[in-house]
Amino acid sequence: MAQLIDGKLVSKKILENLSDEILFLSQKPCLAVIIVGDDPASKIYVNLKKKKALELGIDSIVEEMSASTTQEELLNKIEQLNNDDKVNAILVQLPLPKHIDTKIVIEKINPIKDVDCFHPYNMGHIATGCKPYVYPCTPKGIIRLLEYYNIPIEGKHAVIVGRSNIVGRPMAQMLLNENATVTICHSKTKNLEEITKTADILISAVGQKNLIKAGMVKDGVVVIDVGMNRTDDGKLCGDVDFYNVEPKASFITPVPGGVGPMTICSLMQNTFDLYKIQNKNQEI
Repeated sequence: MAQLIDGKLVSKKILENLSDEILFLSQKPCLAVIIVGDDPASKIYVNLKKKKALELGIDSIVEEMSASTTQEELLNKIEQLNNDDKVNAILVQLPLPKHIDTKIVIEKINPIKDVDCFHPYNMGHIATGCKPYVYPCTPKGIIRLLEYYNIPIEGKHAVIVGRSNIVGRPMAQMLLNENATVTICHSKTKNLEEITKTADILISAVGQKNLIKAGMVKDGVVVIDVGMNRTDDGKLCGDVDFYNVEPKASFITPVPGGVGPMTICSLMQNTFDLYKIQNKNQEI
């Protein structure tokens, strides 16, 4: 039976330490979130981020813009926040309305305020083995979980299912920088089961419930489930057929309560880290 990787526990410990550090600052870090449109899921995520920031003593600004907002208006808002010295971290909630080019919007954010680490400047640093201003929230949270549970990365075969810019691609680079042997699988991969069976560490970030079944993993595998899906009765579930895969794994993340809390935790840590970088000449 696998040991559960408890993201709630790990994030709670990290955030308690972070809250203590923020308590003694003369000026609080500030996170600005822009949400365009009325997507219900996006509103839930933004409210969760704001609530957690305020709990930690981080100032939170939420800029709500209508679905009819033009790309130019959004870019102007980002530029305003780029130039605001009180704002340390900027996040544009995705997805954006179809008439707005997400790539252009991300590139408009000043890399030193890019709290999600989506800007090509920061992603490029990761890809070349250099240090970005901050690391992407979900991959960063996964690395922290592996470290907390003393799960070795160096020399292990890590298989990532999913190649998004948010999780899959940066996760692969970060594991490579930790000296893992990395394979990325995606919708065009042939013989997926043959590849996932070779994984020492299997990370699924696809968004397809029960994609990873017991026959697709070897005994002793470490399973990290990034998927966020709904069962037929509306409950949260991941990409992994948890109850059948768990007996074969050595470690496994539950959904909910695994990677999710670490993503929010990393966002708060990134906000604080950007604050420190921007105020490096001041006493902190």
